[in-house]
Amino acid sequence: MITSKDIQFKIHTTDSCGARRGQFTTQHGTVQTPAFMVVGTFGFFRCITPKDVLATNTEVALANTYHLSLSEKLLTIKRCGGLHKFMGWNKTILTDSGGFQVFSLPGREITDDGVLFSFTEGEERIFLSPERAMEIQRDLGADIVMAFDECVEYPAEERYVKQAVDRTTNWAKRCREVPLQNHQFLFGIIQGGVYKNLRHRSAKAITEIPFDGFAIGGVSVGEGLELLKEIVSYTSPLMPQDKPRYLMGVGLPEDIFASVQGGMDMFDCIIPTRYARNGLFFTRTGKMRIKDKTYRKDKYPVDTECKCYTCQTYSRMVLRYLFFSEDPLAQTLATLHNITFYQDLMQDIRDAISNNSFIDFKKNWLSKYLKSKNI
Repeated sequence: MITSKDIQFKIHTTDSCGARRGQFTTQHGTVQTPAFMVVGTFGFFRCITPKDVLATNTEVALANTYHLSLSEKLLTIKRCGGLHKFMGWNKTILTDSGGFQVFSLPGREITDDGVLFSFTEGEERIFLSPERAMEIQRDLGADIVMAFDECVEYPAEERYVKQAVDRTTNWAKRCREVPLQNHQFLFGIIQGGVYKNLRHRSAKAITEIPFDGFAIGGVSVGEGLELLKEIVSYTSPLMPQDKPRYLMGVGLPEDIFASVQGGMDMFDCIIPTRYARNGLFFTRTGKMRIKDKTYRKDKYPVDTECKCYTCQTYSRMVLRYLFFSEDPLAQTLATLHNITFYQDLMQDIRDAISNNSFIDFKKNWLSKYLKSKNI
């Protein structure tokens, strides 16, 4: 069996509530945790340049194996010399295995060998096995790659979820056997739906495999915040203390706070950038729909505490005008702000953990953020 490499994960501080501040290191730099990964699904950041993303203090980005696996896209990336050069991003990159996207497709056929699917109805069907998922991610050249898993939608019967857990374990073992590039780290994924016994079953089996980090999958599939907190609370303690813990697909601030308290280290979500393109700004006093008529004469910045270029340069009424003008600049400015907002939040969370004041910080921050009716 291939043994795991050293991702140099270090925990600097653990808050009395269990929140952890640490870091890990890849060939492309050190990542401070808890960390939020900006999503570049198709191998690029939408509406914003990598230089501007870097200016927000983003240290790790995510790209989607499923969307990059078509032969022409994959060949283009290989011609460029890998995903880092293709994206123009010289920091750490994580690629997901494609499991979440594949298993949300209608008409897929799942066997113990892999999954048969088509991207769109009527297209040629593609077979994706654990080995093929690893080969694609090896060719992409990301720093962190994810094992191929079976993601189950919510709700699902326990019998079916158990079958998916066992299949995920089998696939994880097969993924671990596939050689990767020397600089690449491989994370295993714990499944089990909302069933505590199955989360325990999956965690035990997956953590016995020498992965470089571990993730909780199968969340943010409609279960809601309370069930999400339950899943994290009884799964996180089953994960190794000395490896990074990644909660997949979680991105609302209240979800991040709950999950950091539960001991998680890494997060990703399309929410901040997708919402930005639709004119929804995150602020420290709540979400702001900039097209609302309330802002037609408003000369204040979106967030009076934010230091991003958008807030330092444009007023709410101008941003509203740009969105109604359907100018691409509007989406760029909103994306820049929302990414900055998230990275500022993560830095504040890390500082609070270092000061052993995470619970107070969480309470005070959310009391201002959630009281807003402007959503």
